Amino acid sequence: MRGRGLRAALTPYALVFPGALWLGIFFVIPTVVMLSLSLHSGNVTDGYVFTWNWQSYVDGITTYTDQIVRSLVYGFLATVIELIIGFPVAYWIAFKGGRHKSVYLFLILLPFLVSFVLRTISWQFLLSDNGILLGPLKSIGLIPKDMHILATGAAVVCGLVYNFFPFMVLPIYAALERIDPRVLEAAQDLYASKFQTFLRVVFPLSLPGVFAGVLMTFVPATSDYVNATVLGGTGNTMIGNVIQNQFLINQDYPVASALSFTLMAILLIGIFIYARALGTEDVLEVAAR
Repeated sequence: MRGRGLRAALTPYALVFPGALWLGIFFVIPTVVMLSLSLHSGNVTDGYVFTWNWQSYVDGITTYTDQIVRSLVYGFLATVIELIIGFPVAYWIAFKGGRHKSVYLFLILLPFLVSFVLRTISWQFLLSDNGILLGPLKSIGLIPKDMHILATGAAVVCGLVYNFFPFMVLPIYAALERIDPRVLEAAQDLYASKFQTFLRVVFPLSLPGVFAGVLMTFVPATSDYVNATVLGGTGNTMIGNVIQNQFLINQDYPVASALSFTLMAILLIGIFIYARALGTEDVLEVAAR
């Protein structure tokens, strides 16, 4: 009996151990190493020495303020656009998709079978001055001949919206799918209009999905550097581009690490404010029902 009780007590820890070990090796340890590296001083030639050098944070923030702000703005715009587009898509699939829901979800995920970089490069051809989108519109005179989208902030935001679109749709769909149809019928029986039913029943019950979708979209979109590299110009670099260059080209590891932690801190503060504004406890309470 004692053996069974001991096994029962240790089973949850045994199940969690592989995941905890994975996070410890590939997340916690690299994060600690990077934090230590951000406090080093020196150069590649002479080597780096741990000296509690906080100046890397000051230099990184003051030098690359524009890139940090631009990344936050691009990430915010991409998240808002995805929410505006993704919520109706998730709503339609959840309530109107019928027996073809799996097919529609597969179509949303289908681009993920292609490399992230290739998907982004494809938007170069789509948004080029004489590409398949702008070319015909210019030829028939609907837009000016000198109009261009590529190498602008709009192109970067378009790429972010496209690449992270499933991250918004799927959590919202999962939350909408859990809504009991009888709840909607009860609202209609109480003479609520379709708009009132959506505003007072559907949307509040979908908040867990909205909360997750916004987080899953805003964080990677703000940290991204591929879309800015492929679709943006020299004036549209994001903080991810700066970190990449500092690590791989300039080999200024302390500044690169400091910028990484600065971005992480800004995102965590933003997430905390967002969670407080939305009401995390209320969202979790709704999700648990």
